[in-house]
Amino acid sequence: MTTPDQPDSPGDTRLDPPGGDGSGPDAEATRAMSAEPAPSYDPDAEATVQIPPVAGPPQDDVDDGGSSGSRRRLLVAGAAVVGLLAALYVGDLLLSATNVPRGVTVAGVEIGGMNRLAAQETLGRELGPRVSRPVTLVAGSGPDARTTTIDPRTAGLDLDVAATIDEAGEQPLNPFTRLSSLFADREIAPISKGNPVAIGQAVDAARPQLDRPSTEGTIRFEGDRPIPVPSVPGAVVDSRLAPDVVFAHWLDAAPVALPVTEQPVTVTQDGLDTAMREVATPAVAGPAYVIGDGKNATLSPEEIGTFLRFDPDGSGGLTPRVDVPAAEKVAGRDLASTEAEPKDATFAFEGAAATVVPAVTGRAIDYPKTFEGLVEALGREADPAPPTTFTPPPVPPGATPAAPPPANGRAVNAVYTTTPPKVTTEALQALGPATVIGEFQSGGFAADSGQNIKRVAEIVNGATIKPGETFSLNGFTGPRDAGQGFVEAGIIDDGVPGRGIGGGISQFATTLYNASYFAGLQQVEHKEHSYYISRYPAGREATVFEGAIDLKFRNDGDTPVLIRTQWTPASIKVQIYGQKRYDVTSQTGPRTNPVAPGTRDLSDNPRCKPSKGVGGFTITDTRVLKDVRTGETKSEPRTVRYNPEPEITCNNR
Repeated sequence: MTTPDQPDSPGDTRLDPPGGDGSGPDAEATRAMSAEPAPSYDPDAEATVQIPPVAGPPQDDVDDGGSSGSRRRLLVAGAAVVGLLAALYVGDLLLSATNVPRGVTVAGVEIGGMNRLAAQETLGRELGPRVSRPVTLVAGSGPDARTTTIDPRTAGLDLDVAATIDEAGEQPLNPFTRLSSLFADREIAPISKGNPVAIGQAVDAARPQLDRPSTEGTIRFEGDRPIPVPSVPGAVVDSRLAPDVVFAHWLDAAPVALPVTEQPVTVTQDGLDTAMREVATPAVAGPAYVIGDGKNATLSPEEIGTFLRFDPDGSGGLTPRVDVPAAEKVAGRDLASTEAEPKDATFAFEGAAATVVPAVTGRAIDYPKTFEGLVEALGREADPAPPTTFTPPPVPPGATPAAPPPANGRAVNAVYTTTPPKVTTEALQALGPATVIGEFQSGGFAADSGQNIKRVAEIVNGATIKPGETFSLNGFTGPRDAGQGFVEAGIIDDGVPGRGIGGGISQFATTLYNASYFAGLQQVEHKEHSYYISRYPAGREATVFEGAIDLKFRNDGDTPVLIRTQWTPASIKVQIYGQKRYDVTSQTGPRTNPVAPGTRDLSDNPRCKPSKGVGGFTITDTRVLKDVRTGETKSEPRTVRYNPEPEITCNNR
């Protein structure tokens, strides 16, 4: 056993520095302190040294064997911690392998750590209201900003939930990243899907509420006082970039700020001031005048302000001009009586004889030419007295009126032009001793159809067809609509009675066709009804339909012909006047190839009305023309096939 003062064994290193190799900076001092005289030989000293020290109170010194044990314990403990962390890492990785990474949020909605199905349901539930709410668009900023909304469904916008979750990525393998996800959030932008064309269309439809067009400076008038209006630059939505911006931000909580393009202006303040000083202010300094035929028009300063306009000149200034319709409205009050409407030459009939009533040449003011010098006149000083009127000399038919002398001061001359009649005296006189060369009459129409027949007869009455000219009924009447005075009347629609604008016109077409037929005029185009109508001559009738079916015939003679119509509530007669060339007769053949009418049930049609059918057949009509001068004859056969008109039943009623 060791005694208290016995030195430790030679292997004791308790005073070694942490390195434990005796080579630290205090190694020499340590050796010097422990260099005591060697004790006397003890036979049991070596054995005594091998006996482990008895456990006792803690000592400052630790033997070499104890230090090695501590290191082993530390290593074991460290390995255990590492193993535990590795196990936790692997377990966490396995448990969350199919989940959305922790800490992920989409538009403020937390989906981190959820499996994909739960994440999809959560996004659908939380973001569903945002997907269907109107999308607010804003263009510009500040007080000039303009806003409106679009319907995302109309624009073809929707949330792509699967792609949004894919954007969150896979579970991270880096342990430090996984650890940090416990304490931090990662925001993922929602992924949208949409139709670019539909988005662009929705933005374009919203542009009237978003665009702020530029406003060029101008001058307006309040009574006789000119008011300068400065230019205001504009800003319009960039239609090329806007759809992409909407697609990227439509789910944002804030309104979608659209890109805009600035719209510059050209009129400067200097240009505005110059126009005020040199044009606008002098223009309303006094009245102006338009010198007419025996009468003048006076334009007051207040009236001048209603038609004087200013347009940008492209160089910063303004160009004055006269708004012709507005100025004509002012001047026309005084000068309308100096104009005259043209009157066509007509026939006065006494029995079968006709005499020519001469045409009247009209006269009208050419206001665009009249006002060409008005802006210049408005810049002159006011006259002390109004100018005198001008009375032109008489003008023969078709001639140009004499021009008035140049106007002085704040006045311009009215420029008159002649307006020839559509039917001249010479045209009717060329008919010579006009007589009826062809006529036809029909009747049996309803009152409403009769109103349409009367209206078309009024339009066609007096029509003159020159030699070589082709008459078109559709072309001559124009659109047969309510604006032309036509009304709804009975028609046949899909085999049942109906109503339509212009019903009954086919009866006039049949009457006119027969009149031209017996006048010996060349037939150019006509079409019979599909079904035979008993009040018309078989094989010698016509129908019309605007834009598709027309009635046309040509004056192939050497002199003009004129159409005269005579309407009564019970009949319509059409007469052709001109120089007789032919004696015309009609030869109608027998009806052949009969076809039974059959039956057609129209129970599903609420307007169904039972009616008897009419059989179909084929018939040939031959027009025979005998030249009154030579006696020569020629024949013009025409074969017509009428379809059977079925018997109409209404649920076997």
